[in-house]
Formats: sequence, structure tokens, C-alpha cells
Amino acid sequence: MAVQSPTSGSIRKSGPAMPQWLRRLGLLRESPIGMFGAAIVIFWILVAVFAPWLAPYDPNINDYLIGTSAPPSDTHWLGTDNQARDMLSRIIWGSRTVLTVAPIAVFCAYVVGCVIGLLAGYYRGWVDSALMQLANVIMSFPPIILYIIIIMKFGPSALNIILAVVFVASPQIARLVRSQALELREKEYVAAAKMRGEPAWYIMMMEILPNSRGPLIVDACLRMGYTTITIGALGFLGLGLPPPDPDWGGMIKDTYGYIMSAPHMALFPCAAISSLVVGFSLLADGIREISLRD
Repeated sequence: MAVQSPTSGSIRKSGPAMPQWLRRLGLLRESPIGMFGAAIVIFWILVAVFAPWLAPYDPNINDYLIGTSAPPSDTHWLGTDNQARDMLSRIIWGSRTVLTVAPIAVFCAYVVGCVIGLLAGYYRGWVDSALMQLANVIMSFPPIILYIIIIMKFGPSALNIILAVVFVASPQIARLVRSQALELREKEYVAAAKMRGEPAWYIMMMEILPNSRGPLIVDACLRMGYTTITIGALGFLGLGLPPPDPDWGGMIKDTYGYIMSAPHMALFPCAAISSLVVGFSLLADGIREISLRD
């Protein structure tokens, strides 16, 4: 497509326009905090993806020749746990647990939360009152209590952790989406869509929801960090994935009675959880920063 330059009057070729989401992603380079957070998250994603090749040992193999709770050495860089299993291998494989369960749980919670929030914010009236009252009832309970009740009722498993996160987090997401929908439903492009005769589902999904993506993306990054902490806390309480699957929270739980003699057993899994949570938090700060600039 040929266009005329506004300054020189010459004719030049214009390439295809860069997608807006790609342009916004490129702006992340202008945020050092966001780039640092993205680097941490990408590091752990790569560790999870290439776990079979990065882990020096099978995470469930016992090396009794080295001994239980052995300190870091040339053979086992991060030492062994109370069952003589390689700590580094279990941390590497444990990243797969977190970076599989947490994204699925957050995504499912957003699907449910967005549907509830859009319906409440768009229709208002009794629909809004009923849905938000239900959300308020769920949010009135401490989240950790709800997690414990759900997991103890249905048993520890990846699926039940996902369901528990969806049940606890979706009302919070619904309130955020509702606030965006209440504001955006009065915009001109929504009125134009109504005048064109577009159905309500189209207006909510194609007009309101895409224009709410800024706050939702930031919240999703923060919620990934919260979910990482939740998975670790449930594992620490013995409500995470059933053994022998590597679980960062479960690895910390195994330090009972060993914290003074083998502090490395708690230190390294805690550092893994903390670094991933910090990565998601810094990434959220970077996205918020570039959203304010744009």
C-alpha cells in the first residue's frame, strides 16, 4: 500500500500495522522492573519446560550412599532431603507443578469471574445484587480456611487445588470485572454497538471485556503470585500434591525436625517460591507502568 509522506510529499510503502498487543509488549523494554520480573518468570518457565534435561537425577531416587539430609556437595549441588533425594532435581521438577497448576487455576478463575462480573456490571439491577451478594458471602471467609475445607473434603490433588482456587478467586475477579463493566457500559462505542443491534453477549465479550484488559492483565500477574504462595502453603500443610510428586511446599514440610541440622532443606524451596512470586509481582508492576505511559 502506497502512502504519501506528510513531510516530503514522496511516495513510500507502508508495511502491515503492528498489532496493539505486540506494541504494548515491546513497551515492556522501557520498564527495568518489568524486564527483571519477566526474566525471572521466563527463567522458571524454561526450567519447567526442560526439567527432564536439566535435572541431574530422578527426583524420586534415593541416594543412600550419600546419606539423608546431606549438605550441598559436588555430587548433589543443593544437598539431599530427609529421604536422600536430590534437592536440585526435586526443585527443578517442582517448578513444573507450580507452572502447570497455577496458570490453569488462574485461567479457569478468570473465565468464571469474567462471566459473573460482566453479567453483574452490564445488566445491573437484581442480577448485579444477586451475583455480588453471593460473591460477598464467599469473600467473607478467610481464603486459607476455604482452601483447607475444600481440599480436606475432596482430597489433595492437582484438580482439587485448581477447583479450590477457582472457587476462592473467581468472586474477587468478578468484582474487578464488574467495576470495569459499570464504567465501560456508558462509553460511546457500547452505545454504537447497541444501535447496530448487537446482542448483549457480543457487547460484553467484544466491546467491554477487551477494553478492560489493562487492569485484568496486571491482576492476573499478581494472582499468579498469590496462587504460587497458595500451592506452597497447601503443600506445607500436607494438602498439596500427594507424594512422591515434587512439590515446593511439601519439600518445606519435610524439614520438620531437620531445620537446625539441615537448613538447606527449607532454604532452597523457600527461595524458589519467593523468586517466582517476586518475578510475577515485578512483571505486574512493569505492565502497570507501561499502561500508565501508553
